[in-house]
Amino acid sequence: MLNAFPVGVVLLSTDLAKSKTFYADKLQLSVIDEDDSAITYGSGQTRLTVTASTTGSKDEQTKASWQVTDLRAELDELATRGVKPEDYDTDELKTVDGIADQGKVWVAYILDPDGNALGIEQPKDEPDAEQGNAEQGNPEQGNSEQGNPEQGNA
Repeated sequence: MLNAFPVGVVLLSTDLAKSKTFYADKLQLSVIDEDDSAITYGSGQTRLTVTASTTGSKDEQTKASWQVTDLRAELDELATRGVKPEDYDTDELKTVDGIADQGKVWVAYILDPDGNALGIEQPKDEPDAEQGNAEQGNPEQGNSEQGNPEQGNA
């Protein structure tokens, strides 16, 4: 059955070279396969394929997301490679330092060169977070090492 297998994500790009710079260099995803029409990257047990398109994607909704255990650390690492989270201030979504509280997760959004929105989520019920692990911190209660990822390091 399908529920026993990983699912892959397919995104559209009007410029595969720019996409490759973003996904391979800035996000450091490994290239699994590449030809003139598509590049497939590995991420954990899943694959993300970027295909050549003459129109790209006009939809602003999130196309893919990663679940991480330390959102602030991931954003800090991405910042060293020039990737910054988007800031939002709407009725539906408000970020503080690039991070939004979305109920069960803390989430940040980044955009690829084609405007595909990509989420990076930290579930609030991560075992390390609940235990107040000094390396990760509890995003709901905070601690001296990391604290709430919306507020940055305490």
